[in-house]
Amino acid sequence: MPNPAISVLAEAVQYNCHVSDARHGADDSLCIYLMKMREYFRWEKHLPYGASLEREQVGEWLQAREQLWEELEEAQLRPIEIDGQRYDPFDADAINSRLAPLGLVYSGGLGNRAKPHFVLGALEQRRSSEGYSVFVVADEYARDLTAPPAMTLGRTIFVRRESLRRYLWEKLEGWRWHRPDNALGRAFACYDFEGALEASLDAMTEHEITTLLLHEQGEYAAGQRLGEDWNAMLMSLANTPAELMARAVRDHLADCLVTLPALAEAGEPASLHFYIGTLTGMRLHLFPALRDAYASWLGTDARDAFVHIADQGRAHWEQLAEEMLGLYRRHDGDTPDASPEAFPDAIRHLVESRRL
Repeated sequence: MPNPAISVLAEAVQYNCHVSDARHGADDSLCIYLMKMREYFRWEKHLPYGASLEREQVGEWLQAREQLWEELEEAQLRPIEIDGQRYDPFDADAINSRLAPLGLVYSGGLGNRAKPHFVLGALEQRRSSEGYSVFVVADEYARDLTAPPAMTLGRTIFVRRESLRRYLWEKLEGWRWHRPDNALGRAFACYDFEGALEASLDAMTEHEITTLLLHEQGEYAAGQRLGEDWNAMLMSLANTPAELMARAVRDHLADCLVTLPALAEAGEPASLHFYIGTLTGMRLHLFPALRDAYASWLGTDARDAFVHIADQGRAHWEQLAEEMLGLYRRHDGDTPDASPEAFPDAIRHLVESRRL
């Protein structure tokens, strides 16, 4: 990043990343937190994936970073200044209108538990299609602890190549601990990670960028169907188990609309294995039929099971999402003294009763 002006901009974005992390750094379990911090250290120090990390050096960095977060816990996000003009840090459209000609791309949005996510990076590609724009981010100059490989904000899809590559590395490293015979392991077996780590990471990243984009296209399509009330509902569910359920329902709708039909048509085993292998937690809990479709494909090599479950899921998840919105609209008018747990509990019971 030789341009001094870009360095100053990156520092401004990184400050907001630190503020976000100061507020949300303790959201994860201790084990996941330490794993994230280790890879964050690797990114910040520009270390190769396979490089061994010195415990003392990481420990000192971790202590300093937690002290910084403690100092910023009550701090406010700062506007992003470009050539003397200030922008709200969530106004990604306006910021990118100034940065795209410079070969840069910026994203600022809310993720799980309403955590702000920011990134500034090199613009690899920009294109428009069917009412939305796609930005592909290459090298990242500023980012927060949690780096979602893709995010849809309004009519803009952001796909982060470097974050996806790191995500794949973290999944590979985790799988290598016990090397279970599972979908994730079958995905990795499609590449030569033992003999050519970097080349395999590049190849897998290139393949799975397509899958990420498919999912985000599905997110856009789901957003068009569900409307703005869905985002308002998510904010009202923030930091509750019902938020995870709501996000999983929309993810499944997005995938049944776009991702699953496209993957089934392409028939790439590596991507099908990886898609199933990364379904964990709430998404896996709510959609066991998808795991059954995968087992059917493994046994017969016929992709019809994925097509069928996508058709079935498309109707199921959209209907459920509409019922959730109906609950939200009814509860939105509740009196101020109504129980704050009433609506999240209603969503939780509804979704749990409608597993597929």
